[in-house]
Amino acid sequence: MRLQLALNVDDIDEAVDFYSRLFGAEPAKRRDGYANFAIDEPPLKLVLFESPGDGGTINHLGVETTSDDEVFAAQRRLTTAGLETTGVDETMCCYADKVETWVTDPAGVEWEWYVKTGDNEVRDNVVVANPVASSSGAAPCRCPS
Repeated sequence: MRLQLALNVDDIDEAVDFYSRLFGAEPAKRRDGYANFAIDEPPLKLVLFESPGDGGTINHLGVETTSDDEVFAAQRRLTTAGLETTGVDETMCCYADKVETWVTDPAGVEWEWYVKTGDNEVRDNVVVANPVASSSGAAPCRCPS
């Protein structure tokens, strides 16, 4: 597992240049207004969303796992701990196919617990399947469209 940090940036080219030099790594995926880095040291998934005027703000946080079993286990643990989740959904979001669940902290910061299952060319948030019903009725996949 590794932590995910999703940031809003004013200028995607400027941000990619900065973070490439900061972490000594090139983006694993680059699309119009979007980039993500799979950084080994420190273990971090860094996602950048171009959002002029919102630069320097957190888009969302997350935990990237290695299997959907870990996502289901996290969702069960979170629910047992009394936290409302979105349930587990299969989605297309942020140029990836995912199995994910979401939870929001008391200050409104959204956390995504997910595994990437494939690549695609869809940035918009699309739920493909809902193998476990939502516990809160909240909308899944909160990446910006």
